[in-house]
Amino acid sequence: MTFVMAGGGTGGHVIPAIAVAREIALAGHVAQFVGTERGVEARLVPAAGFPLAKIRVGGVKNLGVLTKLNSIWRLLAETVAQWRCFGVWQPAAVFSMGGYVAGPPVLAALARGVPVIVMEPNAVPGATNRWIARWVRRALISFEETRRFFPPDRTELTGLPVRGEFFSIPAKQPAAEFTVLITGGSQGSRALNNAARESWPMFREAGLPVRFIHQTGASMHDELAREFATAGLNGEVVSFIADMPVAFAQADLIVSRSGAGAVSELAAAGKPSVLVPFPFAADDHQTKNGEALERVGAAILSNDRDWTGAKLFQTVSALQADPERLLAMGEAARRLARPGSARRAAEILISEALKGSKSIDSSGPGPKQ
Repeated sequence: MTFVMAGGGTGGHVIPAIAVAREIALAGHVAQFVGTERGVEARLVPAAGFPLAKIRVGGVKNLGVLTKLNSIWRLLAETVAQWRCFGVWQPAAVFSMGGYVAGPPVLAALARGVPVIVMEPNAVPGATNRWIARWVRRALISFEETRRFFPPDRTELTGLPVRGEFFSIPAKQPAAEFTVLITGGSQGSRALNNAARESWPMFREAGLPVRFIHQTGASMHDELAREFATAGLNGEVVSFIADMPVAFAQADLIVSRSGAGAVSELAAAGKPSVLVPFPFAADDHQTKNGEALERVGAAILSNDRDWTGAKLFQTVSALQADPERLLAMGEAARRLARPGSARRAAEILISEALKGSKSIDSSGPGPKQ
């Protein structure tokens, strides 16, 4: 059977879909990706060994009238093109990570009666998944509070696929030196970078035994690395961390944005965290993700506008002095972990496809699966 994998633009959409596609391939089936030329899928999907059909489509939110009209026209045109492609591919089901890239293949699937299974990684679904919620065959979620957006009898808490290395990170034993990992993602975060820089003199003057591992992103790396070299503190400032599970294993505390991938990795690793949501994320979903962790005691949430060097210094100092709270936060995070989510998603896809195939067989001739 062939399965269409819909969703692109960012690693948060593409990397989990690739993990599910690998499980589909291991089961002897074919995964056909749909994405754009400018999204990370153009690089990651072929590198993973899967075919990628490219479409031209853009978002429709927060745009000028003419740009929005053009985006709507592209959405309709690409939906028609996908409808035709489905006639060739004969997909057994569509797996959607949401986002505007998923729009055309999902709409084509609904028009052809192909089962749609969505994976919603955020506490609040994006626009595409909210629009199609009533028609999805199954909804795979990462947070209990997301159930209210989908039919309850078709919703399952699977979690988001996370690299296995995160689940095998042992609990960090207290050490003389307290290690703080700061990461705003692969592109970095100006707010997190600036707060860290402002905090360095405070940590030096306080004489706290703190070590920093700081992923800055490429744009601010050189200036921050130069300043850190003269700050009199222990640690490293790098533009990109290639092996993030190793960095997680060294950290007593992680300061991060709260995208779906980040919070899923924190849960898998059982790490206490301070989360500073990106304030311009669609539908403010990073704040909702952070609130879900804070609600169970796994994280401390701070507004981007309030995240300063003084706030960073005060928060880290307080947590360093309270190892019991750090331990409790890590244990709370670990309880949110969902291992095996990629395998479970593939099982659901194949199961729903087989149901659809039996339905076709019982009703007469139909597309060959």
